Amino acid sequence: MEGIFAIWQRDLTKFFRDRARLIGSFSMPILFLLIFGGGMSGSMESMMAGNMPEGAEGFNYVEFVFPGIVAMTLLMTSIFSAMSVIEDKDFGYMKEILVSPISRVSIAIGKMLGAATIATIQGMILFLLIPFLGLSYNLMALIQVIPFMFLLGCALSGLGLLFASLIRSTQGFQLTVQILVMPMVFLSGALFPVSNMPAWMDIIVKINPVTYGVDVMKKIMIDVESMPAAVLDAMGLNLSVFGQEVTMFAEVIFIAGFAAVLVLFATFSFQRANA
Repeated sequence: MEGIFAIWQRDLTKFFRDRARLIGSFSMPILFLLIFGGGMSGSMESMMAGNMPEGAEGFNYVEFVFPGIVAMTLLMTSIFSAMSVIEDKDFGYMKEILVSPISRVSIAIGKMLGAATIATIQGMILFLLIPFLGLSYNLMALIQVIPFMFLLGCALSGLGLLFASLIRSTQGFQLTVQILVMPMVFLSGALFPVSNMPAWMDIIVKINPVTYGVDVMKKIMIDVESMPAAVLDAMGLNLSVFGQEVTMFAEVIFIAGFAAVLVLFATFSFQRANA
């Protein structure tokens, strides 16, 4: 446990000392909020109105997209935080860790927890924008979503760790992750509903872990229980796999299992690492 805590603490200390990284990591989410939440909200609400039942004209696209923007922040921060593994290799720090008594599992878990904590903090900072966006999420819902944000951050940081343990250069890591991140964002329901997708694209949506993360966050933050079924269908909030509706509990279990599997893969990769 001491090894896990030491690695977790070091990554958090590096993060808070790097102000450029702290500020720069918000540029993409805020840009998406300005473009999709502000500039395109009217167009999106008009497009969605055609699929809404009568009496559901009060669809608020900004309310729909905000949890997706938070999930996108978790995705980008979690995965890119894993780049510190490559930097540690370059500076020799990873070699010192690998020859120390700390187990490979502790290294992977410590890195994963550090990245997930940083991602959760950045996601929570976005909550400060809620009053300025004219939104009114329930305070209890925001508190309830934080533990899941951390769980999702663990899963996504595990994915980043796996790539970081296999790739030797920061340039290669950035290129690979950029290719991976954009499809994961756009095919997750974060910015657009994922209902009525082509069959081949629907398969990608269903195997994308961010899809389930976004779905849980929206169900917690948005009052979906009071919405008509047709509205849920138009907003893509009735996710189903093989014709069976996916419950929130099943989504949480899937994310937790995804995180555990990726930590195992990253551990095996660290065992073969030659820092």
